[in-house]
Amino acid sequence: MAAQAPGPVTGDPPVRRAAVLGSPIAHSLSPVLHRAAYAAMGLDTWSYEAIECGEDGLAALLAGLGPEWAGLSLTMPLKRVALGLVDSVSDLAVRVGGANTIVLRDGRRHGDNTDVHGIETALTEAGVKAPPSVLVLGGGATAASALAALARLGAAEAVLAVRTPERAAGAAEVGERFGLTVRVVPLDRVPAHLPAELVVSTLPGRVADAFAEPVAASGAALFDVVYAPWPTALAAAVRRAGGTVVGGFPMLLHQAVRQVTLMTGRADVPVEAMRAAGEAELARRA
Repeated sequence: MAAQAPGPVTGDPPVRRAAVLGSPIAHSLSPVLHRAAYAAMGLDTWSYEAIECGEDGLAALLAGLGPEWAGLSLTMPLKRVALGLVDSVSDLAVRVGGANTIVLRDGRRHGDNTDVHGIETALTEAGVKAPPSVLVLGGGATAASALAALARLGAAEAVLAVRTPERAAGAAEVGERFGLTVRVVPLDRVPAHLPAELVVSTLPGRVADAFAEPVAASGAALFDVVYAPWPTALAAAVRRAGGTVVGGFPMLLHQAVRQVTLMTGRADVPVEAMRAAGEAELARRA
């Protein structure tokens, strides 16, 4: 009788998969952060990848996932459309108007938002307290999460400076949902709304460069969500003026920490291992 191949060893940990979705996605730092967490936690059978996916492709991608999938991180432009593609959703994600996380368990999809936690923790870690009133540059999904975080940290009012005021209605509504009084103004009116104790820039790339000197001269603390290239001209100017600067990497780090907890079900997430891996990768890219 021919010898039979040995079967799988009972008790072997199951293969588990996770990924970050978005478009464009090649630049994402999430795989570095999540893989560092898995390595430090001994999750040798877990993998994490980056998958290019636009709004039109999300439903089909979700439908094709097998039982080995544990969760997905979502970046632009998927956070809003994801709300309609999950079986349940956290109250926070509903109130913010976007889910950046889908946890896959027992054949069900649960949407959540860890961006707010990431912003709160990044500011708290740096010793930045939300003053009664803040100036927020930009009116997109990140601005909405920033308004929610600032409200939870104690802010009462926010000025939202945006390029197209009529497109900021969604972010303003989120702020008001969390109890903020929000005033929307054109972006070119930023100098008129300084000085401010805290300026939050959610603008991409070099868009905020024009406001570097006025913001720095105002004595404001700055939270700039950009993490590469870093520092931005805005961050460099505030730092030269002696102001407190919080960059986008701590936000990205702490939202990823919360995602690892949600997807693995474990609370012992190695924050410092993830931080070191992310900083090393940013240094390599620079």
